[in-house]
Amino acid sequence: CFIYLFNSNLPLGKNGVPVAENFRLEQSTIADTVQAGQVRVKTLYLSVDPYMRCRMNEDTGSDYLRPWQLSEVADGGGIGVVEESKHDNLAKGDFVTSFTWPWQTAAILDGDLLQKLAPQLVDGRLSYFLGAAGITGLTALLGIREKGHVAAGANQTMVVSGAAGACGSLAGQIGRLEGCSRVVGIAGTDEKCSILVQEMGFDAAINYKKGDVAKQLRDLCPGGVDVYFDNVGGDISDTVISQMNQNSHIILCGQISQYNKDVPYPPPLPPDIEKIQKERNITRERFLVLNYMDKQEASVLQLCQWIQEGKLKVRETVVEGLANIGAAFQSMMNGGNIGKQIVSVSK
Repeated sequence: CFIYLFNSNLPLGKNGVPVAENFRLEQSTIADTVQAGQVRVKTLYLSVDPYMRCRMNEDTGSDYLRPWQLSEVADGGGIGVVEESKHDNLAKGDFVTSFTWPWQTAAILDGDLLQKLAPQLVDGRLSYFLGAAGITGLTALLGIREKGHVAAGANQTMVVSGAAGACGSLAGQIGRLEGCSRVVGIAGTDEKCSILVQEMGFDAAINYKKGDVAKQLRDLCPGGVDVYFDNVGGDISDTVISQMNQNSHIILCGQISQYNKDVPYPPPLPPDIEKIQKERNITRERFLVLNYMDKQEASVLQLCQWIQEGKLKVRETVVEGLANIGAAFQSMMNGGNIGKQIVSVSK
């Protein structure tokens, strides 16, 4: 099989921009025999996500993230099909997923570490289990429910940064479904902004690379901001926070603008913005979806129901072939994706 390694020849350090050459492709062999409790799988889809940038440092900054080891196979969210099984609960032909799937075209895995998938829940679109019906969708839904304090009928305005990305594009739609009366997205191209409004039901979208973002935000959110789903941090977030209302809430999902810098997580706010946060009693707490896994099953079923009903629109940017996963990761970190960035390894 082919495997994708974290490249020892290009150490990245805490400050630096990841490039495709941080990885390398090699051909390898896997064991001929499957042991008791194991399954042989063919990899179908792999996911690349912003959190993986943290795994490129020996100190990931998160106790739940293991750093990728130099010259070892990288891993992340993945989906495959069982080709041979010696596990009691898995059979040939079953579709399975794992948060620590090796970046290989084929592998022998411990069956206890795999979750069996039900393709009918997503109308057969298996890759959705890495995005809208997986950890990404759970992050958007549970982030809003646990940290957003959204209440139907409360006339709340939500702003989403990184709004055309995997999580942001779902968060805006879920904010509306949960009861927000106005949803405004912030993205980096006119195409992304158009998709947010015309396809995903956002009321408006701001291209942060054009014009005065603060003025556009004031015009589009005349009553201020009640809920901010923050995927990016940095200057964009400072601008949003300065227009948030008393007793409003920040859902601290990600800080992609800060991931290539040596700063703590969550990054501290500038003094003037921190003053606003404290004076207006704005909540800004770290959110980690893994802390809410007791709500996983019911939440996934809710997401799948919305997908089937057409209430949750899903976008994917798909790159073909394991050899291109490094380039896909680099592109995603630079905002090259709309919706979830997926690598299709085999059909």
